[in-house]
Amino acid sequence: MEFSIKQGSPEKLKSGCVVVGVFDGGKLSIAAQALDKAAKHALSDVIARGDMNGKAASTLLLQKLPGVAADRVLLVGLGKAAELNNKAISEILRATFGALSGSPAKDAVLYLIDEGVGKDAAWVIKQAVFAAAEQTFRADSLKSKPSKPATLKDITFASLEKPSATLKTVLDQAAATAHGMDLAKTLGNLPGNICTPTYLAAKALALGKSHKSIKTTVLEEKDMQKLGMGSFLSVTRGSEQPAKLITLEYFGAAKTQMPIVLVGKGITFDTGGISLKPGAEMDEMKYDMCGAASVLGTLQAVAEMGLKLNVVGVIPTCENMPSGKATKPGDIVTSMSGQTIEILNTDAEGRLILCDALTYSKKFNPDTVIDIATLTGACVIALGHVASGMFSNEDKLAQELLAAGEQSHDRVWQLPLWEDYQPLLDSNFADMANIGGRAGGTITAACFLARFTKDYRWAHLDIAGTAWLSGKQKGSTGRPVPLLTQYLINRTAPK
Repeated sequence: MEFSIKQGSPEKLKSGCVVVGVFDGGKLSIAAQALDKAAKHALSDVIARGDMNGKAASTLLLQKLPGVAADRVLLVGLGKAAELNNKAISEILRATFGALSGSPAKDAVLYLIDEGVGKDAAWVIKQAVFAAAEQTFRADSLKSKPSKPATLKDITFASLEKPSATLKTVLDQAAATAHGMDLAKTLGNLPGNICTPTYLAAKALALGKSHKSIKTTVLEEKDMQKLGMGSFLSVTRGSEQPAKLITLEYFGAAKTQMPIVLVGKGITFDTGGISLKPGAEMDEMKYDMCGAASVLGTLQAVAEMGLKLNVVGVIPTCENMPSGKATKPGDIVTSMSGQTIEILNTDAEGRLILCDALTYSKKFNPDTVIDIATLTGACVIALGHVASGMFSNEDKLAQELLAAGEQSHDRVWQLPLWEDYQPLLDSNFADMANIGGRAGGTITAACFLARFTKDYRWAHLDIAGTAWLSGKQKGSTGRPVPLLTQYLINRTAPK
């Protein structure tokens, strides 16, 4: 899908559909008023008949209005102007693109960023791009008869006033982010028999070939053995698929600039290992590599935007399978850091691959390290499917991520990383255990990772509740690509 922004009068712009807003009670937005005047009050007549009352997220498609160059006019209910908060605007945008995707229109012009429609035009544009991309995304490529591609191909954001250069930049950044989300969703939705560690490595190498600013390296198990990654390798022992350690180095600034390192958990399928998961809904464990997918999606977006900073993606990827060779509960392994770990539960495997990847990340002399992982079911219980859990060893970094989450509407919530929780990881036989019991499971998982991140500023994102949807809408969400890209965009802003 292509996006653009321009100035123009709604009645004069030729397109498959022009979209204007109607407030609660049938009050026309500024653009709708101009359209109504050109159409000899056709909109006012529709409202007078009661066909559109302006209820938030309601829509009405009109055909061939006199005096209007567009083939169709879509009226979108905006509700009460005083109640146009972020949640309401998001619902309005989803309804808008739902209606557009149900029409034959190949292109559309949207007047949804003028004064009165949203307090922050940049925010509205970003969310509109994400909503449009969501409507046109297809997850059925493996069906024998995939659905037809979306009809809607071009979206123009129009305004009665001349759009600022800032809005044009925001639009380009949002489009790149949407492309990154599409990649993350596509990878997340693939089954484990296709999206193996080798497949992820191939995708990373292809990303490096398509963007000269990205250098991709793939380490094999023998390389990890030399590095002493006993914790990572303990997880892959039961699988026939070889593990990979993927690094993607994006250079958008001088090579002397310290990079931001993104570490993504890449368990391409998680049975739980010897601590076998229940069979029900185990198919969803193909999504246990969504942290890795989000790193790849973010790197693609960053390269497309050409951001002026250095970013490194580190992806430890493997399967967690039961077999005669698999790691057993009670086994003790030595991590790359030299710390020993008693594995009490083989289903707490994400932290075992991440801890070695976090130690490995130190070699890049990072400014900041952020790991992203579908780590704990406890996070879903704590925060549901709205916010990702966030931990950090620096308050400033935590605030930066919270702010980026609000800007992108890909929100996080900070949880405590207090030393008081560390004794829960005590082991009689090793430096630590890999679980701390049921109480505070999300927190003790973060506390485990914190033991490997003392040499740099670090944040941990637990995306177990936000990376995918279950039920009828089952599929990868592409989160937290919007959060990560916004954070990186903010890091390039003048200080």
